Amino acid sequence: MSTEKTRYSDAELQEFKALIHKKIDEAEKDYALLRNSLSLSDDHGTDDTGRTFNMMEDGSETLSREEVAQLCSRQETFIKNLQQALVRIENKTYGVCRETGKLIQKERLLLVPHATLSIEAKNAKK
Repeated sequence: MSTEKTRYSDAELQEFKALIHKKIDEAEKDYALLRNSLSLSDDHGTDDTGRTFNMMEDGSETLSREEVAQLCSRQETFIKNLQQALVRIENKTYGVCRETGKLIQKERLLLVPHATLSIEAKNAKK
């Protein structure tokens, strides 16, 4: 008989659930800030400056908006991954590597709570 655990206990799952809810709250606040910064149309007072400066400023602003939009997209994906982790907790499949079927180390899940691969499986994909 194997003494290796096949899933985390209900108590451990509740710990992970609390951690994930905290991460979702933080991520949603960051996401709201990013979205808000995208919707602002402040010209920073460059109306009275030279034409060349305005063109340079416009290019810089476009690049910055693209970076913020990319960060916004990544944050949205992060939130979705955390929400999917909550579903796995409810199904009691949380923490099980989708490649090996073994438990993902608790230390890894505390750092990356939405992980679906063990370190071994992740390294094998490289």
